[in-house]
Amino acid sequence: MRTNSGLAEDLLIELDRDAGVPLHRQIEASIRASIRAGRLRAGTSLPPTRTLAAGLGVSRGVVVEAYQQLVAEGYLASRSGGYTQVAASMPPAAADPGSAASTAQPAAHSVGFSVGFRVDFGYGRTDVSQFPRAAWLRSVRTVLTTTPNDRFAYLDGRGVPELRQALCDYLNRVRGTLAVPGNVVICNGYGQGISLLIQVLARRGARRIALEDPSSDDDARVLAGAAGLDVVGIPVGPDGVQVDALDLADADALVLTPSHQWPTGGVLSAAARAEVIRWARRRGAIVVEDDYDAEYRYDRSPVGAMQGLAPDHVVYCGTASKTLAPGLRLGWMVVPPQLVDDVAAAKLLADRGSSVIDQLTFADFLGRGEFDRHLRRMRPVYRRRRDALLDALRTHLPDLRLAGIAAGQHVVAWLPPDLDEAAVVAAAARHGLGIQGVGPFRIAGAGPGGLIFGYAILSESAIAEGVALLATAIREVRGS
Repeated sequence: MRTNSGLAEDLLIELDRDAGVPLHRQIEASIRASIRAGRLRAGTSLPPTRTLAAGLGVSRGVVVEAYQQLVAEGYLASRSGGYTQVAASMPPAAADPGSAASTAQPAAHSVGFSVGFRVDFGYGRTDVSQFPRAAWLRSVRTVLTTTPNDRFAYLDGRGVPELRQALCDYLNRVRGTLAVPGNVVICNGYGQGISLLIQVLARRGARRIALEDPSSDDDARVLAGAAGLDVVGIPVGPDGVQVDALDLADADALVLTPSHQWPTGGVLSAAARAEVIRWARRRGAIVVEDDYDAEYRYDRSPVGAMQGLAPDHVVYCGTASKTLAPGLRLGWMVVPPQLVDDVAAAKLLADRGSSVIDQLTFADFLGRGEFDRHLRRMRPVYRRRRDALLDALRTHLPDLRLAGIAAGQHVVAWLPPDLDEAAVVAAAARHGLGIQGVGPFRIAGAGPGGLIFGYAILSESAIAEGVALLATAIREVRGS
């Protein structure tokens, strides 16, 4: 069985346990390829051998052997205290087309909120009570005491260089992107990012944008309509968007959540990803990759970002909303070279750039490894809440079919044919339970009924109470 395995917070490693190639050789080859491609820059610290071994499901000795071989070859260097880093003598990363001439020139999804419910399974919310205030404050102090004065002046539309470099290091290491700082644009979350992209695409002559169906991307739907673009839905199956429907869409851009489709939880296969890229190249189209919850993986291996397959056709979008707090208003896009100047100019026109202090603070926070540490703390928290939800649903509502459970901060439960989605949602509300159906997120308006359970901010006891309320509501619907 092929596995694409690795610790999402530390290093993207691909293993194929049926390949007949020793695992330590596969680890060596993956790290070596990342260094050669520029995903891992000189001086980048690699995860401890025990941490990486645990994430890959191999013995520590396998990782030690791989590291030792790469040290012997000169790719890695051992440091005092047991740290292993990419050697300083490695060839430079891939050329950065935006780092010189072009940078010298100025140039959330909707979320489920509710009021007055005893238990609210509203989606799209992260537990902001866990925000790492002490670590963030250390980074703020560092920024305020060490940043040169000129960083507090107006900058170009891409954002501060320190954050763009830190994000490239992180995304290339963890998500397998091929990002260079000159192609990164910092924005105020996904909503602003997709707005800037739609503006640029419309000015360049785009006529139609395709969205997954169902999809929560109200931002893209509303903004595309306002820009005069047609919106078309591409049906979603168990494994993500149905790529055989792309040619019929006649679209100039496609917005995807390929690593964890929202809301169904499907993961777009390698073959389907390749077909999406072929479609984009045939049409000269742009794929917008919304990597909205890539950091949270529980029962399956991390999947690399599509941007690494076709950086000339894929816009990678990420934010700190699901990992730190939506109130930070920090987002980022890795934009194809042919679009980055226009997107940066649109950002500059929109608001003259995002907060410099917040950008520099996040750059320091990333560089210190605090972001990785925060994610390592939060994964077990969210996993316990997810497990409590699954246990309660399987106990009290076993006829609901669960989907998207291996990752993210929400679960979808498909209803049996005898249950009407709208009736269940209404009955749940009467019993003090806030929950949303899949139906409002459909573009074509047809499909099976389902419920969306957001669990990130709920205690395990509240989750159990909420499922009990739902079971009561469903009995009421069936008895009516």
